[in-house]
Amino acid sequence: MRAAEPGDLETIAELRAVVMRPDLQRLGVFDPHRVRQRFREAYVPEHTFVVLADGTFAGSVAMRPAEDCHWLEHFYLRPDLQGRGLGSAVLRTLLARADAAGDTVRLNVLQDSPARRLYERHGFELESEDPVDIFMIRRPGASDAGRKPTDAGHKPSDAHPKPSDA
Repeated sequence: MRAAEPGDLETIAELRAVVMRPDLQRLGVFDPHRVRQRFREAYVPEHTFVVLADGTFAGSVAMRPAEDCHWLEHFYLRPDLQGRGLGSAVLRTLLARADAAGDTVRLNVLQDSPARRLYERHGFELESEDPVDIFMIRRPGASDAGRKPTDAGHKPSDAHPKPSDA
């Protein structure tokens, strides 16, 4: 990974449109202009990393600080690189940093997105949901080894701000 730069904006916005299109179409809310514009409005290079594979652009991820946590946002990998362990490697790196700092991490994922399974494998749990988004939380030190995703006995909370990318 490398720090993002202002010039990465359009490359990441285009990848976002490609990656999110199937889920947004399934939900009946895909708008090719809006999907790019929402990223342009939320992009903060200082909180964003460019993911590289073999020295070339592979994706992006952001860790936006908030009052009581960090929001993991804009996590997009090129479709031809998905399912090869790259996403897990990126998450392990970011979550190790969060654990070392004692930081809670939150994210949102679209309903029925296969990405939810990736996040559950890395210790994220359901916090709340609405008809479009699932909000997940990972507290410091949550184990991802041998974890079985469950929300049994967990009461969802709406007491957190919705991320800018929702």
